Amino acid sequence: MAGGHRAAGGHRAAGGHRAAGGHRAAGGHRAAGGRSSRAGIARVYDDPAPGSVRVLVDRLWPRGLAKETAPFDEWCKQVAPSSELRKWYGHDPARFDEFARRYREELTSASLAEVLEGLRDKARAGRLILVTATRALDRSGAAVLRDVLSGA
Repeated sequence: MAGGHRAAGGHRAAGGHRAAGGHRAAGGHRAAGGRSSRAGIARVYDDPAPGSVRVLVDRLWPRGLAKETAPFDEWCKQVAPSSELRKWYGHDPARFDEFARRYREELTSASLAEVLEGLRDKARAGRLILVTATRALDRSGAAVLRDVLSGA
Protein backbone atom coordinates (compact mmCIF):
# COMPACT_ATOMS: atom_id res chain seq x y z
CA MET A 1 0.00 0.00 0.00
CA ALA A 2 1.87 3.01 -1.18
CA GLY A 3 0.79 6.56 -0.55
CA GLY A 4 2.03 9.99 -1.36
CA HIS A 5 1.01 11.91 1.72
CA ARG A 6 3.16 14.83 2.77
CA ALA A 7 3.38 16.18 6.29
CA ALA A 8 2.53 19.78 6.98
CA GLY A 9 5.52 22.03 6.38
CA GLY A 10 7.17 19.53 4.02
CA HIS A 11 9.40 18.10 6.75
CA ARG A 12 11.54 15.13 5.83
CA ALA A 13 11.71 11.77 7.59
CA ALA A 14 14.55 9.42 8.59
CA GLY A 15 18.07 8.77 7.32
CA GLY A 16 19.42 12.32 7.11
CA HIS A 17 15.98 13.76 6.59
CA ARG A 18 14.03 15.88 8.97
CA ALA A 19 10.97 14.55 10.76
CA ALA A 20 7.88 16.57 11.66
CA GLY A 21 8.72 19.51 13.86
CA GLY A 22 12.21 19.77 12.38
CA HIS A 23 13.67 17.03 14.61
CA ARG A 24 16.15 14.63 13.08
CA ALA A 25 14.89 11.07 12.92
CA ALA A 26 17.30 8.19 13.45
CA GLY A 27 19.16 7.05 10.36
CA GLY A 28 21.21 4.21 8.95
CA HIS A 29 23.38 1.82 10.92
CA ARG A 30 26.02 -0.72 10.01
CA ALA A 31 24.85 -4.29 9.84
CA ALA A 32 26.94 -7.29 10.82
CA GLY A 33 29.68 -7.77 8.27
CA GLY A 34 30.02 -4.04 7.65
CA ARG A 35 27.19 -3.69 5.12
CA SER A 36 25.00 -0.70 5.79
CA SER A 37 21.51 -1.72 6.82
CA ARG A 38 20.19 1.69 5.77
CA ALA A 39 17.30 1.29 8.22
CA GLY A 40 15.80 4.36 9.78
CA ILE A 41 12.74 5.20 11.82
CA ALA A 42 10.05 7.81 11.35
CA ARG A 43 6.53 8.60 12.41
CA VAL A 44 3.90 7.22 10.06
CA TYR A 45 2.52 10.77 9.79
CA ASP A 46 5.86 12.20 8.55
CA ASP A 47 6.57 13.07 4.97
CA PRO A 48 7.83 9.93 3.14
CA ALA A 49 11.46 10.15 2.03
CA PRO A 50 11.84 9.69 -1.73
CA GLY A 51 12.98 6.21 -2.68
CA SER A 52 12.35 4.74 0.76
CA VAL A 53 10.52 1.54 1.59
CA ARG A 54 8.25 2.35 4.54
CA VAL A 55 7.13 -0.53 6.74
CA LEU A 56 4.64 0.03 9.56
CA VAL A 57 5.85 -1.91 12.62
CA ASP A 58 3.00 -1.17 15.05
CA ARG A 59 0.53 -3.84 16.16
CA LEU A 60 -2.37 -1.35 16.04
CA TRP A 61 -3.48 0.64 12.99
CA PRO A 62 -2.50 4.35 13.29
CA ARG A 63 -5.33 6.70 14.20
CA GLY A 64 -6.65 8.92 11.46
CA LEU A 65 -5.22 6.96 8.52
CA ALA A 66 -7.42 5.38 5.89
CA LYS A 67 -6.19 1.96 4.80
CA GLU A 68 -6.72 2.84 1.14
CA THR A 69 -4.27 5.77 1.27
CA ALA A 70 -1.82 4.61 3.94
CA PRO A 71 1.59 6.32 3.55
CA PHE A 72 3.63 3.13 3.79
CA ASP A 73 4.35 0.11 1.64
CA GLU A 74 3.77 -2.76 4.06
CA TRP A 75 2.29 -3.48 7.50
CA CYS A 76 4.49 -5.90 9.42
CA LYS A 77 2.54 -6.13 12.68
CA GLN A 78 3.92 -9.56 13.56
CA VAL A 79 7.26 -7.96 14.57
CA ALA A 80 5.60 -5.39 16.84
CA PRO A 81 5.90 -5.82 20.61
CA SER A 82 3.26 -8.14 22.05
CA SER A 83 0.06 -6.50 23.26
CA GLU A 84 0.98 -7.50 26.81
CA LEU A 85 4.42 -5.86 26.58
CA ARG A 86 3.05 -2.76 24.82
CA LYS A 87 0.43 -2.25 27.55
CA TRP A 88 2.96 -2.83 30.34
CA TYR A 89 5.37 -0.29 28.85
CA GLY A 90 2.75 2.42 28.29
CA HIS A 91 5.50 4.69 26.87
CA ASP A 92 6.78 5.33 30.40
CA PRO A 93 10.39 6.54 29.90
CA ALA A 94 11.41 4.93 33.20
CA ARG A 95 10.42 1.52 31.77
CA PHE A 96 12.14 1.84 28.38
CA ASP A 97 15.31 -0.11 29.17
CA GLU A 98 13.30 -3.05 30.50
CA PHE A 99 10.85 -2.75 27.60
CA ALA A 100 13.77 -2.88 25.13
CA ARG A 101 15.23 -5.94 26.85
CA ARG A 102 11.89 -7.79 26.82
CA TYR A 103 11.14 -6.78 23.23
CA ARG A 104 14.57 -7.98 22.06
CA GLU A 105 13.76 -11.28 23.77
CA GLU A 106 10.43 -11.49 21.91
CA LEU A 107 12.25 -10.86 18.63
CA THR A 108 14.37 -14.00 19.15
CA SER A 109 11.30 -16.18 18.53
CA ALA A 110 11.92 -18.72 15.77
CA SER A 111 8.57 -17.77 14.23
CA LEU A 112 9.94 -14.27 13.49
CA ALA A 113 13.29 -15.30 11.98
CA GLU A 114 12.07 -15.27 8.39
CA VAL A 115 10.24 -11.96 8.78
CA LEU A 116 13.28 -10.31 10.40
CA GLU A 117 15.56 -11.61 7.65
CA GLY A 118 13.14 -10.17 5.08
CA LEU A 119 13.40 -6.76 6.76
CA ARG A 120 17.21 -7.06 6.84
CA ASP A 121 17.17 -7.84 3.11
CA LYS A 122 15.05 -4.73 2.45
CA ALA A 123 17.47 -2.66 4.53
CA ARG A 124 20.49 -3.94 2.60
CA ALA A 125 18.77 -3.42 -0.75
CA GLY A 126 17.87 0.22 -0.17
CA ARG A 127 16.45 2.67 2.27
CA LEU A 128 14.21 0.90 4.80
CA ILE A 129 12.18 3.17 7.05
CA LEU A 130 10.41 1.53 9.99
CA VAL A 131 7.36 3.67 10.68
CA THR A 132 5.35 3.96 13.87
CA ALA A 133 2.61 6.19 15.25
CA THR A 134 4.63 6.64 18.46
CA ARG A 135 5.63 10.24 19.20
CA ALA A 136 8.86 9.47 21.07
CA LEU A 137 10.83 7.73 18.32
CA ASP A 138 13.95 7.23 20.44
CA ARG A 139 11.93 5.29 23.05
CA SER A 140 9.84 3.23 20.65
CA GLY A 141 9.61 -0.36 19.55
CA ALA A 142 10.69 0.84 16.10
CA ALA A 143 13.98 2.10 17.58
CA VAL A 144 14.62 -1.25 19.27
CA LEU A 145 13.74 -3.13 16.07
CA ARG A 146 16.04 -0.90 14.00
CA ASP A 147 18.90 -1.68 16.37
CA VAL A 148 18.15 -5.41 16.22
CA LEU A 149 18.10 -5.33 12.41
CA SER A 150 21.42 -3.49 12.30
CA GLY A 151 23.06 -5.90 14.71
CA ALA A 152 23.46 -3.29 17.47
